[in-house]
Amino acid sequence: MSSPKTLILGLDCLEPSLVDRWLPDLPTFARLRAAGLRGRMRSCIPPITVPAWSCMMSSQDPGSLGIYGFRNRTDHTYKGLGFATGDWVKADRLWDILSARGMKCAVLGVPGTYPITRPINGPMVSCFLTPGLKSQWASPPSLKDQVARWLDGRDYLFDVVDFRSPDKARILEDIHEMTRRRFTVARGMLSTYDPDFFMMVEMGSDRIHHGFWHYMDPGHRKFQPGNPLQDAIHDYYVLLDTEIAKLLHLVDLPATSLLIVSDHGAKRLEGGICVNDWLRREGYLVLKSDPPPGTPPAKADIDWSRTRAWGDGGYYARIFLNVQGREPEGIDPAAGYDALCAELSARLKQIPDDRGQPLATDAWMPRDLYRQVRGIPPDLVVIFGGLTWRAVGTMGYESLYLYENDTGPDEANHAQYGFFNWTAPGLSPGAHPIDLDILDVAPTLLRKMGVPIPPGMLGQPLNLP
Repeated sequence: MSSPKTLILGLDCLEPSLVDRWLPDLPTFARLRAAGLRGRMRSCIPPITVPAWSCMMSSQDPGSLGIYGFRNRTDHTYKGLGFATGDWVKADRLWDILSARGMKCAVLGVPGTYPITRPINGPMVSCFLTPGLKSQWASPPSLKDQVARWLDGRDYLFDVVDFRSPDKARILEDIHEMTRRRFTVARGMLSTYDPDFFMMVEMGSDRIHHGFWHYMDPGHRKFQPGNPLQDAIHDYYVLLDTEIAKLLHLVDLPATSLLIVSDHGAKRLEGGICVNDWLRREGYLVLKSDPPPGTPPAKADIDWSRTRAWGDGGYYARIFLNVQGREPEGIDPAAGYDALCAELSARLKQIPDDRGQPLATDAWMPRDLYRQVRGIPPDLVVIFGGLTWRAVGTMGYESLYLYENDTGPDEANHAQYGFFNWTAPGLSPGAHPIDLDILDVAPTLLRKMGVPIPPGMLGQPLNLP
């Protein structure tokens, strides 16, 4: 049997505690756990899909990549935000390194690969940020026709359309169908191209958590006992286990280095902190008129001549300062930059939860998180309540606390630790779980493959016998 030397199955947002809980119902996960090393994968900060997968595959942190989330400042104006697509990633990732050495690679759905700007030595299907089937999502272009044949003429699904929607029945069906089609294409790529290195990422494990966490978690404020969707996430994990088993029928496992890994985990979401409304109440953000609820900063009537800071929301908050000589109407003296960051950090950490209890919020300047700071970073990176609360970037609300995501229903946040399970020739099973850092994944796999580790990588390979 021909088989890839290295196979990475990426399951976005897969939560290790749920694998542990449901292991008796997951025979493939159980078999692989008994055969290799397993544990938690410590994600980057922030622990979100973009930039996490690129951090993992390049062994560069978000500052070195200059990618701090899905949306990043493109200039120092007040409206210059852009989505970090694949052309933002300048660092070599595993498939670039291996392709340069003449190894055959195949890549399917890894976030940060649309648009395909650097063809590899083998086929590539781009990621969930692909705008549609008419775009250039396949390399070589003829791969589009092959994908259609593998799917019997059905469309390839990059993501679940409008996954933050109240139409849970449709979302659940779409998640399952997307996953089945992605694994069908994965089997086709493995069988047809016989790559030395194969990697895929499935997004359904992220979408199922965001849409259905409150149905299964008795600690969630929206939980209703006995609801008909209580087993939705469990049943999806069973589907993943089945699809992985079908894929591994094509693989000579004793001769393959197999890594199953997520880019971060998942946890209950308590609600959102309205960060711009807080900045307004505290006098850092000044408006000329009151905005209606749900107004983004770009559409608010902000008085920049009196505003010192504003923010952007998401799974974490980005705080931007209005610095003299940097922003068009900056008023914060550059000499007081560090002091203002420290002041805001201290005050943000004092925001309580909706019950008046401490939130245990973290706030960092990027230079304190990253080896290098490239691009245009936020001035503060803020994580509320250990990721139990998200940041609400829109404004105009009466309360600082929201229990609905301002971008649509969302019941889970990301957790700092994801999942990993690694089996490889000569690798002895571990008696106990271990923690693996996201930056250590690429150098660890390269060492196992006998490929020199590029000197610019930030992580270190696992010290294995």
